[in-house]
Amino acid sequence: MALPRQVLRGLIRLYQLFISPLIGPSCRFSPTCSNYAMEALARHGVFAGGWLAARRILRCHPWGGMGYDPVPETWPRSTPSHGLPPRPESDDTAPPGSEGPRVKGPGPEA
Repeated sequence: MALPRQVLRGLIRLYQLFISPLIGPSCRFSPTCSNYAMEALARHGVFAGGWLAARRILRCHPWGGMGYDPVPETWPRSTPSHGLPPRPESDDTAPPGSEGPRVKGPGPEA
């Protein structure tokens, strides 16, 4: 295991042992953010796992989500930044005439 990963996991473990008991149970997600961070670091490494953990922690607020939120099995490298799945190049199930030129940019004006 690489040294940066060990250091981050050690810091998370210190948080779990000494700070978390003082705060009390108030987690909105399952698994807890610290368990999520440990699993993300183990599964995806320091950079990708750290990014996933940071995103999860930033979602932990009263207007954020809640419930079951597992660490993804694979790093979503092909997912665009807007969070939607990538559009297939050819869609045989589309109705005739629905295909048009692909427009790059923010989309149609509302």
